[in-house]
Amino acid sequence: MSVHLVGGGALSAAHAPLYATFLAEAAARGRAAGRERPRVAVLSLHPAGVQQAEVLVDVLRAAGEFEPHVTAAERGGSVDLASIAEVDGIVIGGGIVEEVRAGIEPVFGELRRQIASGVPYLGVSAGAMIAGEGALGGGSRIDGVVVSPEDPSEPGEEFEVEAGIGLVDVAIDAHVAQRGNLSRLVAAVEAGLIESALGIDERTALIVGEGGLRVVGSGSVWRVLPADGGVLVSTLGA
Repeated sequence: MSVHLVGGGALSAAHAPLYATFLAEAAARGRAAGRERPRVAVLSLHPAGVQQAEVLVDVLRAAGEFEPHVTAAERGGSVDLASIAEVDGIVIGGGIVEEVRAGIEPVFGELRRQIASGVPYLGVSAGAMIAGEGALGGGSRIDGVVVSPEDPSEPGEEFEVEAGIGLVDVAIDAHVAQRGNLSRLVAAVEAGLIESALGIDERTALIVGEGGLRVVGSGSVWRVLPADGGVLVSTLGA
């Protein structure tokens, strides 16, 4: 089974192909457990609460049949082990990445255990960003220096890295081309805040499985690695 990471901007029926492989993997696991439809945990810790969870369920249903097991909360909410118990797939949606990470942190260990046992994982936007060894925050400055776009009317926040779930061994960023975040990844790797990173464009999915890395969708995945005298940037195209 695989880890599926979507860079955001893909929450309509037209984007269903980005989610089809995840649901196929969940369906296979469900059949092995004797279920006609896979039971999928959908965790949404978003300022829009239940409304955003419904949007996520709708786009997933456009990709295939499943039984949703939804946990939705607004700002400051969290999840517990019951949210991901006895499921064939796990989905974590978007929101404010620091708040999503904090709300999911109580089940980090169980998530690692389930994905290691073969349960597929799907992270969308913030849900993708917290999947790495280090979960990137939304800051736009390193040591006070602007490294990515910010609102000119107010100072940006410092870029911070906290512990992520650890499903992949690199840091993950989302909305990269659309929000100009590639420069932030370059600066963070060069400064040694993260060892390496993969940045995912919107409407693009990175699938990490036994066969390596696969990109699906209309954008790119940007790979940022340390190199002699600087940083090496390359792309994995769809």
